Amino acid sequence: MEILVAAVVAALVASAAAAVAVTVVSRRLRPAGEVVRASGLPSAPGSSAVDGENGASAAVAPERVPAGAAVSRRDPDGATARPPTTPAGQGQDAELRERRAEIARTEERLLGREKSLDVRIADLARREESLDDRGRNLDRTGEELKTGKQRQLRELERVAGLSTGQARQILLAELQEELKHDSARLIRQTEETTRREAERRSRNILATCMQRVAGSHSVETTVSVVSLESDDLKGRIIGREGRNIRALETVTGIDFIVDDTPSAVVLSGFDGVRREVARLTLEKLLEDGRIHPARIEEAFEQSRSELDARILEIGEGAVFEAGLGSVHAELARLLGRLRYRTSYGQNVLAHSVECAHLAGLLADELGVGSKTARRAALLHDIGKAVSHEIEGPHALVGARLVRRYEESEAVAHAVEAHHNEVEPQTVEAVIIQVVDALSGARPGARGDSLEQYVQRLQELERVATRRPGVEKVYAMHAGREVRVIVSPKDVDDDTATLLSHQIARDVERELEYPGQVKVTVIRESRATDYAK
Repeated sequence: MEILVAAVVAALVASAAAAVAVTVVSRRLRPAGEVVRASGLPSAPGSSAVDGENGASAAVAPERVPAGAAVSRRDPDGATARPPTTPAGQGQDAELRERRAEIARTEERLLGREKSLDVRIADLARREESLDDRGRNLDRTGEELKTGKQRQLRELERVAGLSTGQARQILLAELQEELKHDSARLIRQTEETTRREAERRSRNILATCMQRVAGSHSVETTVSVVSLESDDLKGRIIGREGRNIRALETVTGIDFIVDDTPSAVVLSGFDGVRREVARLTLEKLLEDGRIHPARIEEAFEQSRSELDARILEIGEGAVFEAGLGSVHAELARLLGRLRYRTSYGQNVLAHSVECAHLAGLLADELGVGSKTARRAALLHDIGKAVSHEIEGPHALVGARLVRRYEESEAVAHAVEAHHNEVEPQTVEAVIIQVVDALSGARPGARGDSLEQYVQRLQELERVATRRPGVEKVYAMHAGREVRVIVSPKDVDDDTATLLSHQIARDVERELEYPGQVKVTVIRESRATDYAK
């Protein structure tokens, strides 16, 4: 406000200065009448020259009259004669009048502006006073609001029974809980999206690998057949009072079935190696023609030596077929023994070689170590070669064997984890699990009939269902695992652990099954509410 008043005063001062300047200029522009005495004429005392329009007194003329000056002459009666008016003088008079009129108008405008400025100054003073009053009112209102807010907070604390800090903590806790639920929901959505994408990509990768592997669909059995040139040889195989066939069965540990089957002898046994030794022994005896107990023992030793060399050759061939560089000779020999082992009718060595091919393809698709995956896949079932000699799951036995013969820790871990006896920690271990399931689940790979398969699963579920507190039972993984879902109201965590042991003992006591059956008891608690 003070700045505005100062500006108005400065404008007034400038206007006054302009008015003074105009007045000075106008006075300078007025023509002065001069009375000049004529040369040689006496001057009348007290005579004066009068301006035609302004009546201003003229100055006394000098003795010399300038050229072109108007000289007043006195009439005989003493009157002064006015000089004649020229056209130039008339123009000057008109210009002078115009300038005077303009100066008058300027003075009027300045006076009007001065009055307007006075009015504005008064208005600004009133506004300043009004703003001061409004500011004081706002300050007073702010103080009242602050006091009212404090009074309201005290009243809320009294009603709620909480201080401001306690209420803030409760609000923050509720907000944190809400954010936790929101983040959990977002995590679940992200996991679901990721799982769907992973399943889609994994299906594509598995389909590509399976299309590139053409595996055999042949099924191994537990019997071998030796062809005979004639049925007369059956009597020689049996021998006098059956001594030859008894000697064969005693030495080889295999059942020799000589029946009405034309031109054939059936060898039955669950040990493929012994069955193969018995087959070679019988073929040697038939080729030699001498069949008696002493010759039988000699042929058996020869056949066993030949089979050992053949087993090593088969193992080395499997290593070459799987695309591996080299393995320890003992591991190659154990691989060769798998040629005479079956799992659900599937040849174990053929299964291992097929797994090696699948593992290499999967590893290439996923961008991980193909060499490690191939080695682990080829050796993953090597424990089955000695499972009848060493107690324990074949996965753990195989891991001990590959560590003993200086295979890498990555290979050993993949071998021991392919049936989840050990939690898989590497990508290669997961790949071995996948290819093992792929090879075993391929149509025609395993010879378990549908009726026997369904019956075994039904028996597993029946044994687990009869325990109290069990709600649902599912037989999984071709009967290798039983998942038992119990009621959380009837079974607590300790009882669930005990229940898994009880069901496992019931399965061992009542059922016959190959390998192992994993019993998993699941206890799940759920809380449900509805938002209305």
